Amino acid sequence: MPKLLVVQHVPYEILGTLDPLLRQSRFRIRYVNYGRYPDARPDPASYDGIVVLGGPMNVDEVDRHPHLATEIDLIRGALDRRMPLLGICLGAQLIATALDAPVARSPRKEIGWYDVSPTRDAAGDPLLGHFEKVERVFQWHGDAFEIPEGAVRLAGSEGCPNQAFRYESNVYGLQFHLEVDQPMIERWVLRVPAHRDEIAAMNGAVDPAAILEETKTRIDRLKRLSDRTFQGFVDLFGQRQRHRILPS
Repeated sequence: MPKLLVVQHVPYEILGTLDPLLRQSRFRIRYVNYGRYPDARPDPASYDGIVVLGGPMNVDEVDRHPHLATEIDLIRGALDRRMPLLGICLGAQLIATALDAPVARSPRKEIGWYDVSPTRDAAGDPLLGHFEKVERVFQWHGDAFEIPEGAVRLAGSEGCPNQAFRYESNVYGLQFHLEVDQPMIERWVLRVPAHRDEIAAMNGAVDPAAILEETKTRIDRLKRLSDRTFQGFVDLFGQRQRHRILPS
């Protein structure tokens, strides 16, 4: 039973569709919620893998959110231990930062459904190798990461060239949100005050009604992408266990 640490920043950014998959695979899941416990300092040595979720803050806002520095140290500890590590949106940006890659304002703020294309290097990848030439996925970000040195760029889009990367064989950063389901999207668009304010500040560039309408036709495909992608992440734990058992 692998022990997984889930790093959460706000109550509305959750594991989503990844949660039942992890529970079916008998993971022991422990959350550290930095929104509630900003001084928490989990030890990466106590876990078999880490998932870092999204959040509204930027990686350079350490003065306002000191726990971001703690998270970067946590990620570096996970990198040193070569454990499975997955970052989603802010989580991916924090992994990139831990690997000394820049994170800056995205060429285009993306809120809603956008086309993403896998790179040639994504062919055969355990997590993203099943992506078609163009996939329509859900996004909510204003910043974006550069690809860390030594990492492989796995996906991009017209408005945001770097959408996914793999570092070595066990670390993944995803700028987009495969973990959302329809109720999560409805909550983000309609009921999260910070999100409503963000959309309003864009002066009509984002139409909440259009996002919700498109969700009805896109969510089933996103769920299939989610299941296969996150199953690939789960499989990394089995590979790590075999590596532990095999003699050097």
